[in-house]
Amino acid sequence: MSSRAIIARSLPDLSHAELSAWMQNNGFNTAHASRVIRSLLSAQPPKDRADFLLPEKLEAQLQSEFPTTSASLAMRQVSEDGTTKLLLRLHDGRTVESVLMPDFHPERAAGCISSQVGCAMGCDFCATTQTGFERNLTSGEIVEQFIHLRREARAAGRTLRTIVFMGMGEPMLNLKNVLAAVQRIAAPTLGAFGWRQITISTVGIVPGIDELREADLGVHLALSLHAPDDATRADLLPMGKRFDVQDVLAAVDRYQASSGRITTIQYCLLDGVNDSLAQARDLSRLLEGRRMHVNLLRYNATGLSLRGRTYAPSSLEQTEAFLAELRAHGTVAHLRRARGPDIDAACGQLRKREAAHSSATP
Repeated sequence: MSSRAIIARSLPDLSHAELSAWMQNNGFNTAHASRVIRSLLSAQPPKDRADFLLPEKLEAQLQSEFPTTSASLAMRQVSEDGTTKLLLRLHDGRTVESVLMPDFHPERAAGCISSQVGCAMGCDFCATTQTGFERNLTSGEIVEQFIHLRREARAAGRTLRTIVFMGMGEPMLNLKNVLAAVQRIAAPTLGAFGWRQITISTVGIVPGIDELREADLGVHLALSLHAPDDATRADLLPMGKRFDVQDVLAAVDRYQASSGRITTIQYCLLDGVNDSLAQARDLSRLLEGRRMHVNLLRYNATGLSLRGRTYAPSSLEQTEAFLAELRAHGTVAHLRRARGPDIDAACGQLRKREAAHSSATP
């Protein structure tokens, strides 16, 4: 591979193989490729990176040929609970969201990363889908979100310990770039973040789940289920019309059997839609015999939906009753604490608001 083929790309967008090829073509030792990636993904400032020092000539040539970033910070919001939401502006002017969430442990934090600009899934209660799908993110743009979140965590006196691909977009529809980014972030000889620290979420794209299984990286899987029956689920998530609940769960079973990882079932409670005790019992029956963990979420209101509906979060009383019903029937479940309700916490809200503001500004 010639350096000409990759010269226009940013440094975070280059794989280990591409960096090695560039170094070989330019007379440098290819062993430096791993060090470059480790240095790039580190949260430490340059003066603290003694282990990552490069030959001066190599560092100078890298700086002259490759931008170190292709994304800039467009907006930053910090919630009263410490949640930090970043809106990153990409090289083409488009924007994407990432979120840093403080852990119960004061020294830890979790990150939420996007995989696409916008989303084509059309989930009726989601803010991201209201702006439509624009394009896939490159592996480098995904890696840059990780870098920003790691630095944010360090600035807050925390360590980024886990990341979830649960932001804007459907990861399974950009899986090639998602996996390329995960390789650089997690591999022991590169970013060394760890495979088990990463979760990839999906609305239930069966071929994508199988492809993830074949990749054999050992990352965690999360399924956005949101209803135990096909009719309700297809009404909320159009993809439910293509892949029914049983087919999706069969794919998840295959992934779990191969990876040994317990799958998380994401379930957003919507008042009067999917929060009845009968639906809780249906969900428990559906998961009976499966080692899966239900993660209940309370809905962050996003206004009028694509189909002209206004969804509301289930009451706290109904939420607790739903949780108790699941547990009474042997389902492992917990309620995820809401994060950043005062800073447009739901995925896509900040981007939507910033776009509306920009269009209204002369």
